[in-house]
Amino acid sequence: MPLDDNPTDKKTPSPRTVVITPPKFDHAAIHIRGMTPYMQHNFAQKAIAQIEATQREGSRSRKGRKRDARDFEADYEAAKHVSEEGWCGVPAPAFRNALISACRLAGFAMTRAKLSIFVEADGWDRDGRTPLVRIIGEPEPPGEPQPVRNESGVVDLRMRPVWRQWEVILRLRWDADQFSAADVINLVARAGLQVGVGEGRPDSPNSNGLGNGCWEVTP
Repeated sequence: MPLDDNPTDKKTPSPRTVVITPPKFDHAAIHIRGMTPYMQHNFAQKAIAQIEATQREGSRSRKGRKRDARDFEADYEAAKHVSEEGWCGVPAPAFRNALISACRLAGFAMTRAKLSIFVEADGWDRDGRTPLVRIIGEPEPPGEPQPVRNESGVVDLRMRPVWRQWEVILRLRWDADQFSAADVINLVARAGLQVGVGEGRPDSPNSNGLGNGCWEVTP
């Protein structure tokens, strides 16, 4: 291979103009109405702090540990996703995950939906970490603590807020080169009927669900 005796003796490349086509995004605000109750379970900041304290103490944390009395009313309030402005909301990722999951029913690639469909939040949770979609409706307690099974298999009791009547204005943004408006509406409709959001939804990863968190698209 011949060597370049004077590598600096080269012509400076001339500037070129490169034109790219930016992504074309479309938007829509879709009104949905709950068909079945929506049940919420926010992992409370207090519980996170208790887990952190236990893990910092290590094995010593279990020795002579006193179990505090359970305040189910406080658990009920802590299970709500409340915005910085004071209204209750549904985590925006819950709706986005539902739309992505519904792709399996409509013949769309889930990987393409992950890069193309987004839910715009109405605000942020008071924890500062979770984007929320505002829920229209009033929560109520389930009546009595409900039995649930923890990851460890131990049965526990929980007080979770339930919205028996609820509505949401779902504001979506999507890549119009990948999905049409009709495609997106189809996903919203299918997700409402067959996937759901919240605790006990049909698409629950840990059970067959209770049929909670389903919705219909309204005009």
